[in-house]
Amino acid sequence: MPTFHEDRGTGPALLLIHGHPFDHTMWQPQIDRFSRAGHRVIAPDLRGYGATPLGSTTGATGLDDFAEDLVALLDELGIDDCVVAGLSMGGQIAMELVRRHPERVRGLVLADTFPAAETEEGKKTRNAMADRLLREGMRGYADEVLDRMVAPYNTHAAPHVHRMMCATDPVAAAAALRGRAERPDHRETLAAVTVPALVVVGRDDTYTPVADAEEMHALLPHSTLTVIERAAHLPNLERPEEFDAALDAFLRSLVRTS
Repeated sequence: MPTFHEDRGTGPALLLIHGHPFDHTMWQPQIDRFSRAGHRVIAPDLRGYGATPLGSTTGATGLDDFAEDLVALLDELGIDDCVVAGLSMGGQIAMELVRRHPERVRGLVLADTFPAAETEEGKKTRNAMADRLLREGMRGYADEVLDRMVAPYNTHAAPHVHRMMCATDPVAAAAALRGRAERPDHRETLAAVTVPALVVVGRDDTYTPVADAEEMHALLPHSTLTVIERAAHLPNLERPEEFDAALDAFLRSLVRTS
């Protein structure tokens, strides 16, 4: 299945995996900066998001489906390995990718995400939200969660985030929610990661609080933790300079150690 993507710049590859319910433009500040700074930046729209079709579905899109789509894209682009960066659902997809294909990952960036499997209550909540999105569409949900995605004091980022959420296909969003409800526990995966890792989180993130980032940092054998002040769930858009500084330092450290 074709995957729409941006492919900009030259140098070591950096794969940026967006969250839910967004598209690859969630990473626009990072695409612009790092493609001009010696990196080949690959920013895809995940299956069913943005300009990538959902294709046939059983009603659930698992993390494994997303991960295999991305590996197929890397194969298509002739990329053997890359730094994989994911935010929120994108972070969980990155964990699944490194679990299934560790040889393709030379560095791992996990932003505003968490590794644990879903609780029984969480499964019910995700499936109920999937049902709601199919009934009502995306706008009501987008209105409700905007202040959790982007802190109210970061008004500059809110319009873009709201547009992305409203533009998402509710069928694809529902399928992703049902898939995430059945996701595996990735804590053992993180403990087995051998490559350097960066964990980033917004200080005021209520979806994936700092405690979740600290847990991942403790699990990963070779990791750095960065907390972005005055940011919620999307620090790469809310505080791009601070986020990019942390990512830049991490990427430079890989060059020094390779």
